[in-house]
Amino acid sequence: MADSRRHAVKAFPWIAVAAASLGAIASIATLTVAGVTLVVARTVVTPPKRRPEDTRILSVDGAGDLITLSSTADSRLPGEYSLFFADGGGHARVGDIVAETPETVIRRLLAVDRGDLAHARRGRFSGWFYIGPADLGFPFQNVDIPTELGPAPAWLVPAEGPSTRWVIEVHGRAVRREETLRAVPVFRAAGYTSLLVSYRNDEDAPPSPDGRYGLGDTEWHDVEAALRYAIDHGATDVVLMGWSMGGATVLQTLTRSELAGVVRGIVLDSPVIDWVTALRFQGELLGLPNPIRTGVIMLLGMKGAGRLTGQHVPIDLPRLDFVRRSADLHVPILLMHSDDDGFIPSTASLALAAARPDIVSYERFTVAGHTKLWNFDRARWNDAIAHWLRTAPL
Repeated sequence: MADSRRHAVKAFPWIAVAAASLGAIASIATLTVAGVTLVVARTVVTPPKRRPEDTRILSVDGAGDLITLSSTADSRLPGEYSLFFADGGGHARVGDIVAETPETVIRRLLAVDRGDLAHARRGRFSGWFYIGPADLGFPFQNVDIPTELGPAPAWLVPAEGPSTRWVIEVHGRAVRREETLRAVPVFRAAGYTSLLVSYRNDEDAPPSPDGRYGLGDTEWHDVEAALRYAIDHGATDVVLMGWSMGGATVLQTLTRSELAGVVRGIVLDSPVIDWVTALRFQGELLGLPNPIRTGVIMLLGMKGAGRLTGQHVPIDLPRLDFVRRSADLHVPILLMHSDDDGFIPSTASLALAAARPDIVSYERFTVAGHTKLWNFDRARWNDAIAHWLRTAPL
């Protein structure tokens, strides 16, 4: 048999060359898949240093009333939004669409809060809209929440009158507590004190030792600290509200904190209900093949993978799956999500609503995009929360 093999190689030398080439290609392909998997996994858990400005600013009219932008998914979205420019150093607020072509969108320019918009060339849209609590016109305090990592800054907006009802508002991944300012007016009108918190690795709060996101699996400790602060300052009935990854975080707080007995309800805006579903969706958006998507999920939860991803502890992704864990939820939930989210699919939210119709009130949006439901239809968003606060058994 060995002589036959040697004879085949001598008679057909191209077979040996081809076999060696295929082996090299396979090795390169394997290394490429492994490399891309690692890069994506690290990106998921690493706080970004900057956010891309993907919308071109084409002109601002002489009166400062209109702004012309390149046509993008964000610039075409109806509603009122923040427009950051100059690498985040500038901030403007834009309103309704006045006119559009296939290449451009003209919107109303509501305000320029900082920076020289006239000379800006690129910007990015955000759902924040407000850049600080002073924009709301309510009294507020800067407070520090004692966490296991050190003091985490927060904004406290007291209810108009004496109240033991509080709402703790938790922002999403790669943003800050400014995202949550939009919810203050509707809760304040319902008699709630608002506590707008920061948490580890969000630029405001102390970083974790590894400097990595836990996707809610670690951040909930900081929300528990906020719960303790609220209780120490008179709260007896607390609503937790979370946007995007903040939704995953408040769900962990509800099911893991020893202080969860004071939580009467949960409000979720564009939440991550199941990270596996979300990560697979985002991998599809990036055009990643299934082996890479699967590899990323395995790597994030793998013991010992921290030397590759930088995590000190693996993420328990099954523990973050509240479709599977729907029976563990026990308080009223208002869940708001857009079918056109574009970042976190609404499929897991819909599945949770179907699994627990006894406690979940689902407000289904379309078109609105990720965490931009308030911007897209402010009246509907406020009415949904106000109605739920009046009617849910909190």
